[in-house]
Amino acid sequence: MASALQIVAAVPLAVVIQRHRTRALVAAAAAGILVAFVAAGTTTAFTVATSALLGGIVGRAKRKKQGLLSVLATATIIGPSLGLFTVGMLFVLTPLRELFLRTIENTIEGVARMMSRAEMLVTPADVLRSSVGAVLDNWWWWILGTMSFSIIFGALFTWLILGAVLDRLATIPVVEHLPAAGDGVVKPLPLRLTGVGFRYDNARAAALENIDLTIDIGEFVAVVGHNGSGKSTLARILAGTLPTSGTVERPGIAGLGLEGGTAVVLQRPESQVLGSRVADDVVWGLAPGVDLDVEKLLAEVGLAGMGTRETSSLSGGELQRLAVASALARRPTLLIADEATAMIDAEGRRSLVALLAALPKRHRMSVVLVTHQDAETTAADRVIHLHDGMQVEHTPEWMRGPYQDSDAIEFRTGKPLLELRGVEHTYNRRTPWAQRALDGIDLQIHRGDGILMLGGNGSGKSTLAWIMAGLTKPTAGTATIDGTDMSDKVGAVGLAFQHSRLQLQRRTVAEDIEAAGGPEVGSAKVARAMDAVGLDRMLAGREIDSLSGGQMRRVVIAGLVVNSRPLLVLDEPLAGLDPPGRSEIIDVLGSLRSQGIAIVVISHDVDGMDRICDRTITLDSGRIVSELSTRGVPS
Repeated sequence: MASALQIVAAVPLAVVIQRHRTRALVAAAAAGILVAFVAAGTTTAFTVATSALLGGIVGRAKRKKQGLLSVLATATIIGPSLGLFTVGMLFVLTPLRELFLRTIENTIEGVARMMSRAEMLVTPADVLRSSVGAVLDNWWWWILGTMSFSIIFGALFTWLILGAVLDRLATIPVVEHLPAAGDGVVKPLPLRLTGVGFRYDNARAAALENIDLTIDIGEFVAVVGHNGSGKSTLARILAGTLPTSGTVERPGIAGLGLEGGTAVVLQRPESQVLGSRVADDVVWGLAPGVDLDVEKLLAEVGLAGMGTRETSSLSGGELQRLAVASALARRPTLLIADEATAMIDAEGRRSLVALLAALPKRHRMSVVLVTHQDAETTAADRVIHLHDGMQVEHTPEWMRGPYQDSDAIEFRTGKPLLELRGVEHTYNRRTPWAQRALDGIDLQIHRGDGILMLGGNGSGKSTLAWIMAGLTKPTAGTATIDGTDMSDKVGAVGLAFQHSRLQLQRRTVAEDIEAAGGPEVGSAKVARAMDAVGLDRMLAGREIDSLSGGQMRRVVIAGLVVNSRPLLVLDEPLAGLDPPGRSEIIDVLGSLRSQGIAIVVISHDVDGMDRICDRTITLDSGRIVSELSTRGVPS
């Protein structure tokens, strides 16, 4: 079974050579082999090397658009070559050869003994024992033949199993989001942009046009705008990406990731954490011997005394603070926070913005905050407002969506649907690492209900969502839907993850909705599901990666409703969306409620949710601490 898993291990290495040069695979394989050898010894290192070899053969063929015959031809050359190299090494290294041959002898004897336990296999066992002498006398032919056979047939199976996987991965575009650090004197500020524009390859319109701005040391600058307005593109240019038009003037290079240069904090904090402990992550990548007071730095970002904490135990807000600390460890002159507050709760957002606003006052640096939230711009020295790639005058009204001026819709609710009684859940139960996530949850959800679930990071919201979807069985209490245990009805409740892209597994919109619904779903059901969530049927053939964030969320919801599920649980459906995007999703959820589908929304962003949610439940430390209700009209 372990040998079969080598095929799976070959996937990431095959992707490396499929998208990059051979030297990238060599570097990745060397790093992997060394880590495997240190962590688990020679056998694991050999497994990684074999995976790199098989993945490299298949990935290279895919990159050059070659077929199976080319793979077999390459394997026919590499297999015997490795066999001859191994034989030569064993001829020279006598002690290793003796150990290797003794291992073969003992292995054959062990297999023969196991076979002898079965009466019908005694004769084959004797034949196997008698073959030991022939194998040892002609060990060079045996090694040459075995290695050639293994490589050729391994490449064949790798091609057959991974070919479709690599073809699917090849359709996912590779976008170079951030530039390389570059060479030269590191001095990113002061910075002046004059008539700057940027157009992506094969794009119909420019992402940025005629941007003029300056950033001096000691400033806290906010960049706002709707999705697709060019905010992240501007952040990349500030980080060192060259514009396609206009000029960028600074006294040196941006020096992304270098000491005294530019640092970037991204939207998803978990994607930036590399160390297993907090203190390890702060110093990750720094040169040996760097003079850094880690505890003082952690205290500055509000993580005092957490140096020995496991990074996996941190909340979203704490992870973002850790990302800021890791950036400050390089003493940056320019810190760019690109939607860094989008995935954390309201309290976490406020404290993180306060931290970012204070940094230019404590250090010789500037901070640029890219955000959708107008409330986060109040502490800024200046606000840069982008619209369709152009700089416009900033007004507070830009954040107002149509849902904010609308009255709550009156919905009808029906009979009880899902019921939780005394639900408790403990992770790593009966171990020293046991962690109580839920404690004594009693909750009843009716058909057509609209529930908004609030709570800080670590309050138990996501655990409760997984229990309601039947994906996690509570350690105590009951969770039933229509009287049946929820763990026996997995799939009856739809669950939408916080990061929509991770839930979309097919190339096009129609393919993904159809796959989410199962084999009984055809084009007619796909079309009705798209109508239900307000997606134009013309988008059915569009590739997933060409969609906006709001469109991706609607595709996920369409996949959940295509089989008429009576209850949907949505984790942060508004995260990272601008006002029009939020308004669209709220309208979709309201439309689903009017069709009798119950909605449970887990969200930090409550703006406009009162239109579709008439019950608000607040969780804290795994308990329901409050429940407010403006119950809909009973049916």
